Amino acid sequence: MKDPEFAEIIQKAEQAIENGVFPERISQGSSGSYFVKDPKGKIIGVFKPKSEEPYGHLNPKWTKYFHKVCCPCCFGRGCLIPNQGYLSEAAASLVDQKLGLRIVPKTKVVNLASETFHYSAIDRAKSRGKKYALEKVPKVGRRFHRVGLPPKVGSFQLFVEGYHEADYWLRKFEAEPLPENMRKQLQSQFERLVVLDYVIRNTDRGNDNWLIKYEKPGDGALTEKESEWTDPKDSAIQIAAIDNGLAFPFKHPDEWRAYPFHWAWLPQAKVAFSQETRDLVLSRISDMNFVQDLCEDLYEMFKTDKGFDKTMFEKQMSVMRGQVSFMLRDDFTLCILGYSRNSVFSHASFSLNAGALHNEKFTANVY
Repeated sequence: MKDPEFAEIIQKAEQAIENGVFPERISQGSSGSYFVKDPKGKIIGVFKPKSEEPYGHLNPKWTKYFHKVCCPCCFGRGCLIPNQGYLSEAAASLVDQKLGLRIVPKTKVVNLASETFHYSAIDRAKSRGKKYALEKVPKVGRRFHRVGLPPKVGSFQLFVEGYHEADYWLRKFEAEPLPENMRKQLQSQFERLVVLDYVIRNTDRGNDNWLIKYEKPGDGALTEKESEWTDPKDSAIQIAAIDNGLAFPFKHPDEWRAYPFHWAWLPQAKVAFSQETRDLVLSRISDMNFVQDLCEDLYEMFKTDKGFDKTMFEKQMSVMRGQVSFMLRDDFTLCILGYSRNSVFSHASFSLNAGALHNEKFTANVY
């Protein structure tokens, strides 16, 4: 792992597991995801194993199993490659870093093993048998390549403290409007969320899976881990884009479910994009070498998956390149709220008006 600070955090997680401080399964959600702790019991990350994803064969949540059995016609998302959620999480973090958005907590693909993860009965029986052999017949036991449970590959996202679901703060801001300087900070952060979701074509962005941290002046500072991906000037109010596991489709949604961006109905989506955001994004995506380098970095990440299909990956990159190209056009209205079989969109329109990022009137309107 080329990131020594991230590697140190993973090392702490492994030490905690060895000391009996095991990851704790998160009750919410439709898959097996875990709060990972350090040796002192402090939560340091969220681990999402590939095998326990919503449609993984070891998903401990029964809702998706019944969904598959009882309603197979509605099972899964036809525009996404199954069981790539962990890669999508890490890839969203990579795109975030490359674009300089700094709203996704650092996320990477790692391997972890823990008794609290959901394993098959066979894996647990093998582990018990090897441990017994090591105790009773050490000469034989020492020949085993691995004695404990097999590590699981998955995404590991750094845990951020002091955040609430966006809906919590947005309701408060409606009742108690922010000061103008804070409103501008929130708007700037929100614009970055829009850019991220559009580039990766996130199919699962509701107001419950992006977070807001708001600190009035003098209330405190960001933690050391948060400061790694947060600009000091944004320390008073900060957005964290989590749950990015349902992005990078190989085609645009063209079925009865449109997977809209739910933030498109917010008042922040009706404000012209700032010059700061346009400069930040255009300086990168207008350079085709930058886009090519981004695709190559994503290729290096995605090809590590055992089920990697280069043809499907190229389709994913085609969608992403198309999203980037649309952001560079001078005259278009971009509809991304929803799609139907007979029209570009079904019931609402999210518009990047008057020349997209190039134009000072670049706005996101819902009407």
